[in-house]
Amino acid sequence: MSITDRDLHVREIITKAVCGKGRKFSQATHSVNPPHTPSSILGAWLINHQYEAVKSSGGIEVVGTYDINIWYSYDGNSKTDVAKETVSYVEEVPLSYLDPKHRAATEEVYAEATQEPNCVEANLTSDGTVRIRVEREYRVEMVAETKVFVVTTDSSGDFDDKDLDFYGGDEDTEFEDLDPELLDDDLD
Repeated sequence: MSITDRDLHVREIITKAVCGKGRKFSQATHSVNPPHTPSSILGAWLINHQYEAVKSSGGIEVVGTYDINIWYSYDGNSKTDVAKETVSYVEEVPLSYLDPKHRAATEEVYAEATQEPNCVEANLTSDGTVRIRVEREYRVEMVAETKVFVVTTDSSGDFDDKDLDFYGGDEDTEFEDLDPELLDDDLD
């Protein structure tokens, strides 16, 4: 049995798919005023990180909080204490890829912290304030309903032993038109 163009048909299928992607690395600086004037900083770390993704007009916003803990000495380096402060943030992550043909009413957004907020530097200022520099990175996705097209056939037969050519015969050029920006670099 041979399949001809007369036997082939195109069907439209509505399915959920990743219709938008983005990634953003950022740095932020926070100031913490401990209850005692610090003599030196002994350590700084971030804990209790919580966040969620929210759709925005410019992409996806990551809205979250974390607690800053600064261990410091005071009173001429004779005593220690930990200063604690909760920080709220909003990080706008633009979409580097967006399928314009998705159904907007079905959008769902997701965020993943590819680098959890981390204190990379803590400095003591002359007025006793501690300034910390934080790095963080997020990858976001928007999932929505979209339409895909599939080729079907009216022929009913056993296709296991058939050599079907879906590429038009020129195997060397089948991937030339792929946009490398659309390929996910996280397939490793």
